[in-house]
Amino acid sequence: MTSAGRFAPSPSGDLHVGNLRTAVLAWLFARSTGRRFLMRVEDLDRARAGSEATQLRDLAALGLDWDGGIVRQTDRSGLYENAIQQLAASGLTYECFCTRREIQEAPSAPHAPLGAYPGTCRELSRADRAVKSASRPAAIRLRAAVQSVTVQDGLRGTYRGVVDDFVLRRNDGVTAYNLAVVVDDDAQGIDQVVRGDDLLPSTPRQAYLGSLLGIPTPEYFHVPLVLNAAGARLAKRDGAVTLTDLAALGMPAETVRELILASLGLAAPSLAGALADFHPARLPREPWIWQQPTGQ
Repeated sequence: MTSAGRFAPSPSGDLHVGNLRTAVLAWLFARSTGRRFLMRVEDLDRARAGSEATQLRDLAALGLDWDGGIVRQTDRSGLYENAIQQLAASGLTYECFCTRREIQEAPSAPHAPLGAYPGTCRELSRADRAVKSASRPAAIRLRAAVQSVTVQDGLRGTYRGVVDDFVLRRNDGVTAYNLAVVVDDDAQGIDQVVRGDDLLPSTPRQAYLGSLLGIPTPEYFHVPLVLNAAGARLAKRDGAVTLTDLAALGMPAETVRELILASLGLAAPSLAGALADFHPARLPREPWIWQQPTGQ
């Protein structure tokens, strides 16, 4: 299968400038290395009616194109279940009945990394599981054999992060992100992952899970986020940060694209024009501070 990069938004609302900038970067990384660029809608959770169509429209308005059709996670439950069954057959899963509050209040396991699941349900007897299952459905957790894993990132270098007994399937039956993203990337032939650096801490878990499933680790590039004037992560509450809101202030998609490219050190009127000067080594390593535009 031909190698590929991707952009994978959650259809929870309009994309803001930070999301759009990451999408542009993912496109530039993929196209500059001769990869296919794929679009995946991560709609297992937080889907909002109409958001997918709006997001795809906005991405196209910036000049992004993608190869093949749109892949949606809600159509891929069989793949996720197969992966869980593969892990279960090797004794690498167990049922967990903990509530979020119980996890927060539980004492940490000896020598466990900070923030790791304390292992409350790891060694429950069959009788204990039967009692607990009568009052609460179980989540499925990975039985990890390590506490941390080191990954290589093309922008951040070596990163070592926590790997605990993380959730593979929630107790409401929804596949967890860490499993779905690993299975999806493998199924689509994605060997280059470009995404916001807020997702870097979850990467060791995903790389470890992939190794258990026999999935090669992709190349990772975690890009700096876009922040507001106060230095906080940009959000829709920060005002005109979506293409729709910016257009209402007289800023068309073409201008937004030029601003995004300029923030990357690329002076070009189009994405295709930016490809010639694009190189990861020249990308800014600091967040981009978004300046709220005023009306025209």
